Amino acid sequence: MLKGRAGSAAAKVFSLSIGVFFIGGFVASSVSLLVPRVRLTLGLDYASAMAVQLASHSSYLVLAIPIAAAVSVVGYMRAHAIGLTLMAAGCGLLIAGLASQSFAFVLMPLLAVSAGASFLQIASNNVVTLIGDSGRAAVRLNILQGFNSLGTVVAPLVGAATIVALPARAQGIPPYALPFGCAAITLTVLALAFAASRNLLRGIPVGSTRTSKRGWVGALRDRRLVAGAAAIFAYVGAEVAIGALLTDFLMQPSTMALAPMGAARLVSLYWGGAMIGRFAGAWLMGRIAPARLLRWAAGAAGLLVIAAVFAHGPISGAALIGVGLFNSVMYPTIYVLALPTAPEQATPGATLLCMAVVGGAIIPPITGLAADQWGLAASLLLPASCYGIVLLFASDFLLTRTRR
Repeated sequence: MLKGRAGSAAAKVFSLSIGVFFIGGFVASSVSLLVPRVRLTLGLDYASAMAVQLASHSSYLVLAIPIAAAVSVVGYMRAHAIGLTLMAAGCGLLIAGLASQSFAFVLMPLLAVSAGASFLQIASNNVVTLIGDSGRAAVRLNILQGFNSLGTVVAPLVGAATIVALPARAQGIPPYALPFGCAAITLTVLALAFAASRNLLRGIPVGSTRTSKRGWVGALRDRRLVAGAAAIFAYVGAEVAIGALLTDFLMQPSTMALAPMGAARLVSLYWGGAMIGRFAGAWLMGRIAPARLLRWAAGAAGLLVIAAVFAHGPISGAALIGVGLFNSVMYPTIYVLALPTAPEQATPGATLLCMAVVGGAIIPPITGLAADQWGLAASLLLPASCYGIVLLFASDFLLTRTRR
């Protein structure tokens, strides 16, 4: 009876999670388009504009532990509802911030979006990994990340004309209200759906989020978990830095010399590669060990970034766009390989992996500083080196398994 109920709950959680991952990708990709927008409208340098990513990723470190404590108290389903509500409020406030033409009022709502996303990072990835067949956890997470990538593809197509394009001021609703307004409505509907299903996991072992001091100590001593956190820090930092700078990179005369709107539309190919790669990755994992696939992807991504740095013209732009295809399998695969299998260590482990997403707040501003000092192309060597860390994690995992 319990197995049947657990299976039904797993199916419902997976269905609801499709919406969560899609809208999460849509919001994250829309936020990335704010970097070229504030640079063009407020005359900021790369380092200052990258404060957008600092604000939208900083709570992963600052708030991860209190949010994990909250998840432990309220449970996975209520945590989803809280996170989605925070993101909806942040999107609504962001519209007002953009209308004010004040960079500070743009950054503050991003903190609410980031806090909400932190709830979802801990609750969503954890419950999808733990509920259902453990042998197919990486497949499930890759499929959901594919829907996340679908959201990141749609966002630049919408955002090119509404966020990046700078039409003359007109009466009525501003164009940037469309993507963030639609996101706020979708997030609210999903929050209500999770609130209505708040008792779905009651009585199911993985539905318990309670943990103990022993669980935290055991998780922090897990070498594979700590290495996985370093890999996620590096991967997220590289992906966010490239995604935020790609529009500007494609606008450069030495690359493609595109207008802002045309460059922003091509960014959808970067995220589109991630979408294709995630669905393909879910299929490939039935034939190739996840760690081996991760090693190949990290090596290919690093080589493509290096090619973008040293090549010129369309080849350089195509190489950087192509990185998205190999980014695809990294986050879900690292997460599943690194997350402790002991239930009492699941929440502490997820918290550490969530905190590692702060790489998206640290690597992009440093890359922006490098771009101001040495040029945009040269600054991409930092994200290239990040893929080396992911490669080391995958190689070490394979080596450790071989020794066993």
